[in-house]
Amino acid sequence: MQSFGTDIDAANALKNKFAEIKKAIGHVIVGQEDVVDKLVISILCNGHSLLVGVPGLAKTLLVKTVADVLDLSFKRIQFTPDLMPSDIVGAEILDEDRHFRFIKGPVFANIILADEINRTPPKTQAALLEAMQERNITAGGTLYKLPAPFFVLATQNPIEQEGTYPLPEAQLDRFMFQIWLDYPSFADEVNIVRTTTGASKTELPKVLDAEGILYFQDLIRRVPVPDNVLEYAVGLVHKTRPNTDAAPAVAKQYIAYGAGPRASQYLVLGAKCHSLLQGKYSPDIEDVQAMAMSVLRHRVVRNYKAEAEGITQESLIKQLL
Repeated sequence: MQSFGTDIDAANALKNKFAEIKKAIGHVIVGQEDVVDKLVISILCNGHSLLVGVPGLAKTLLVKTVADVLDLSFKRIQFTPDLMPSDIVGAEILDEDRHFRFIKGPVFANIILADEINRTPPKTQAALLEAMQERNITAGGTLYKLPAPFFVLATQNPIEQEGTYPLPEAQLDRFMFQIWLDYPSFADEVNIVRTTTGASKTELPKVLDAEGILYFQDLIRRVPVPDNVLEYAVGLVHKTRPNTDAAPAVAKQYIAYGAGPRASQYLVLGAKCHSLLQGKYSPDIEDVQAMAMSVLRHRVVRNYKAEAEGITQESLIKQLL
């Protein structure tokens, strides 16, 4: 890992690395620039992300490409109704010497793709979510540390809900971002078809590594935040809570439950990272606003009236902004 004389030099290096990361990912993933931005920001902020999109939008390929470019170990777990917690975290077996030995599960990697996380029962969901929060697991009374850095990038299919187990709000709150993947534009889809139906193969460069990510995570924590930006972030979260004095009329009319303190923390952390990637050394209100949709989308719970009138979380957040 290259050493830097000052935090300013490190911040400039992070901006340059981010440009290299996006360029490298762009060799495989066409378009989806905002999705890539949010994914990289969540990793640099040591947060997890929930990817929501219809099948066939290259969610798995995107996460695999990010892992390759960042030179991180990658495991994919396909969640199914019969998946057990031991299938994720590992299990103790009796070896040939008649001693119990722990066999590590796929959760022991830097980046975990939890594919269709809502297709497995709550018991298995909880096993992964515990690892997300604590970044370690316990088996047979022994504590096992997960590799650092450690990220869970989970996917959900918003169309087919038959046979699914929706994540409860308390578990959704563990994800820093909920990132929506939409259909590509016509021009992007033409490029996708052209590049994926040819014979050429792309060799991805290793732009960053685990040590570098840990260094930049610490750098982002050291970024100073003006009081007015901090108060704006907390004030925005308070606006989502319908039973508080800060709640506007739209929140009291259409929101059942608002976001908790973790949303304020992620808004500020995301704004810090976003400001560095934009070449600034301290976040402003625009940086908080850039993070608001992805941070609040899965934390704002609509009431029956909002659902009946077809009012989405996105439209409510836009009004709060």
